[in-house]
Amino acid sequence: MSGQHLERNNGTNRGSSVLQRRGPGSGGSGGRARSGGSGPPPGPEQGPAPGPSHGEPWVPADSSEVLLVTGNVRLQAETERIAAAVGASLRTVVDLSAALPMWDTAGMVLLGSDVRELPPRRRAPSVLLGLDGEGDSLWQLGAALGAERVAVLPEAAAWLAEHLGRSPDPDPGGLLLGVTGGCGGAGASTAAVWLAQEAAVHGIRTLLVDGDPRGGGLELYLAAEDAPGLRWPDLAGASGSIGTGQLSDSLPIAGGFSFLSWPGSRDRFLDVEPGAVVAVLDAARRGFELVIVDIGRGTESLGCFAWECDRILMVAPAQLRAAVAAAKLLQDLPPVDTALVIRGTAGSALDGPLVADSLGLPLNGVLPELRGTAAAAELGRLLEFGKRKAVRRFAESVLHLLDDGAA
Repeated sequence: MSGQHLERNNGTNRGSSVLQRRGPGSGGSGGRARSGGSGPPPGPEQGPAPGPSHGEPWVPADSSEVLLVTGNVRLQAETERIAAAVGASLRTVVDLSAALPMWDTAGMVLLGSDVRELPPRRRAPSVLLGLDGEGDSLWQLGAALGAERVAVLPEAAAWLAEHLGRSPDPDPGGLLLGVTGGCGGAGASTAAVWLAQEAAVHGIRTLLVDGDPRGGGLELYLAAEDAPGLRWPDLAGASGSIGTGQLSDSLPIAGGFSFLSWPGSRDRFLDVEPGAVVAVLDAARRGFELVIVDIGRGTESLGCFAWECDRILMVAPAQLRAAVAAAKLLQDLPPVDTALVIRGTAGSALDGPLVADSLGLPLNGVLPELRGTAAAAELGRLLEFGKRKAVRRFAESVLHLLDDGAA
């Protein structure tokens, strides 16, 4: 991950009404903390403190000043140089006590990796900054503190410059929902396709993203490998801000929704750097009401795509080994709302709550295990199965839970 950055969106005004037809970028609501699980340890309580007199949430005053909290001289120098280049107003303090008076009024808080905790009842930092060589500890610290983004300097200097120079956007964009399998062959890709299909039926502007570069190409499930439009290798050099219309107009369509897939071929293709993934998903969020990411289970996919998600659905069969594997995977997920989907027959609905309880996750539905689904996926006929009543009931119930903020 050296030289790149990862991010998760820590706002609370994102995508709560996906079943209501609305324009791209309409605001919503939704919790941010993962429910239970054995993932990274939670950071200190986050969010604004209640007002001192009448209990109303305190809203920070608007400010364009960027607050940098670090005693690391090299981090200070790198960040101050970048801020000066883009004309950002930067205030640097060396510790939390000096930061407290400005923490909640700053337009953005940058936290150095030498700071290991947050002040009580304060918002999470916008960016956790670290230096080359800090390894996985930097990402673990970012998860524990609830940082929206993690940036490694000096390699991520260009990204940080753009981030500091970006004007505040009151429109948070659409919901980014990640889907991953608690174990191999759980049916996460199938669930992602069916959710995207049902969302499109409801008139929601939807994008399905293939987040697994080693998965063989999600487009094969859609029988859409010949559909005209961009694939991930075409975006390998993307960076900075991508135009929303430019992206959406360039993507292929199947089943009523847009999709962005890795090629379903044996050809070698260019790797896509994490910075390009961030740029693409930022544009996707601005241009679509719902972005569903089939994350995959590999370290590369989890590290790059999972951190971009507002919510995550974990799909797992109602089996002991699957529950154990899912518990291990939870440790690698970022601290965002995560819920369980059980794959199985109607009888699995009885086992689902037990598995969900063992994982500390809410149960958001039962993915129907229909005869012939695996063959349909191989033949590119998943969209046909997606029209079946059992599938539509499942997908619609999950989308309704997203509306309710229950994912």
